[in-house]
Amino acid sequence: MTQTATLSQRNIISMESLTDTDIDTILDTADSFKEISTRTIKKVPTLRGRTIINLFFEPSTRTRTSFEIAGKRLSADVINISGASSSTVKGESLIDTVKNLEAMNPDILVVRHNCSGAPALITQFFNKPVINAGDGTHEHPSQSLLDLLTIREYKGNLKGLKVAIVGDIAHSRVARSNIHAMQTMGMTVKVIAPPTLIPIDIEHLGVDVCHDLTNGIRDADVIMILRIQMERQNQGLLSSLREYSNYFCLTEEHLSNVSDETLIIHPGPVNRGIEISLDVMEGSRSLILNQVTNGVAIRMALFYLLLGESDANSN
Repeated sequence: MTQTATLSQRNIISMESLTDTDIDTILDTADSFKEISTRTIKKVPTLRGRTIINLFFEPSTRTRTSFEIAGKRLSADVINISGASSSTVKGESLIDTVKNLEAMNPDILVVRHNCSGAPALITQFFNKPVINAGDGTHEHPSQSLLDLLTIREYKGNLKGLKVAIVGDIAHSRVARSNIHAMQTMGMTVKVIAPPTLIPIDIEHLGVDVCHDLTNGIRDADVIMILRIQMERQNQGLLSSLREYSNYFCLTEEHLSNVSDETLIIHPGPVNRGIEISLDVMEGSRSLILNQVTNGVAIRMALFYLLLGESDANSN
């Protein structure tokens, strides 16, 4: 592969700032990288000698591991730092931590933080590319990109598709990234949840709002189920998880009212039996594990487009 495309952004902080051309470039590049993960030797020399730092202040399995694997498959040196092992536990500020990491001259920084806006702040003190791996309730760009890649693989095109996003919209950075990205790509988005889990004035983002699962998903080409964030349910937003499950858990009965071509995706982790039933999760429409596979390709594409050399061919 010869790199001919570039992105309009030096950092990947928000899907809101990416153009449709940016998104197409990332998805097309990720497509070309998928084959590498099927090889016996899953590695190309593209980023040999480059250093990637994953700085994660929140727990993560899929995202951090995916970024690490993506870097290593491109032959980069990957350093993982968790919040618990960083000097922030000793009182060092986030900015000082970043300045010290920059002094070691890495090539790119991947950041997950529980505070919305933290990755954007870091870009002011770190002179190399920064990728937002999820910040508070703000955004999670690479998750949105892998969702789009998964949908495009099965639908062939994104423009004109109708997507229903179901669950804890109020606290979901995945929902926000996808709303921005899907609208940029010409898709129609509807959010479905109890009123307490819908942000005030979300209609200003251009989405439709529905409080009934059966009616809300009826014409959907894609149903995205979001995790109910257990750690936030002490805020009195739900009377009980059982009641939420009774009304908003996606079951085969609900799917009997939608097209056989409707796809099911979920960014994970999954609360089985609360937001999605086991038979739906493991059914033929479910692309949850496909999303995980595509996450590696998307993150390889981001590293390549932000750092890549001209020749990505393996030898």
